[in-house]
Amino acid sequence: MSEEHVLYGVDNNCALITLNRPKAKNAFSPEMIRLWRQYLEEAGRDDRVRVVILTGNGDTFCSGGDIRDMAEGKLRSWDMKNYLWEGVHRIVLAMEDLDKPVIAAINGSAMGAGLDMALMCDLRICSDKAKLAESYILLGVVPGDGGAYFLPRLVGTAKALELFLTGDPISPEEALRLGIVNRVVPHDHLLEETRTLAEKIASRPPLAVRLTKRAVYQAQTSTLRAHLDYISSQLSLLTETEDHLEAAKAFLEKRRPVFVGR
Repeated sequence: MSEEHVLYGVDNNCALITLNRPKAKNAFSPEMIRLWRQYLEEAGRDDRVRVVILTGNGDTFCSGGDIRDMAEGKLRSWDMKNYLWEGVHRIVLAMEDLDKPVIAAINGSAMGAGLDMALMCDLRICSDKAKLAESYILLGVVPGDGGAYFLPRLVGTAKALELFLTGDPISPEEALRLGIVNRVVPHDHLLEETRTLAEKIASRPPLAVRLTKRAVYQAQTSTLRAHLDYISSQLSLLTETEDHLEAAKAFLEKRRPVFVGR
């Protein structure tokens, strides 16, 4: 039996999704895309999961589409359109539907669509040995997996265009300076540091975490008046939860709160 192209596990309220084609630099395969989407949806349904971590096995986070397939002309015209819409883009939409935080642990090169897949996560922790690039232009194509949507929101239009139009790689330190990643950590401590952050977030009131994530993204496409109406409704609902009452009591009693997700 061949090895699964994506690995999945849950521990201490954190799900770990690991892209598992190290010999192919974690390039996309139909099986990878299917499992990736499946595990995102599974994490969304699983009440044990409060935070999701995404990483790659080996020395690459994700190299995106398989260049061998491109060179052989296997995906052209409507085949490419359907490959994206029925495959890779379903991962993008599954990420959007998931209201639990997703943290990318960028363990190595994230190139082209591989970088896009990191950008669609909510937070990014980067190994000091990683290399990042929006390298689509070097293959004569456009950023096809959400990069043109996500990157300008992080670095601004002009800088995003520079990265897209040159395809030049950037170092982890430059990615940190630009706001593309949240932290750069020593390579050997990447998962440890990512888990520490994930478990800290998982220890917070889970409903408040999920609604905070929703509020931040809702605000990006909303007027101020509409956002204030939205957020007042969410805050009002949270005052009815057991976790809110527990947090308030624990604060007054100077003890550590215990959250149950209700």
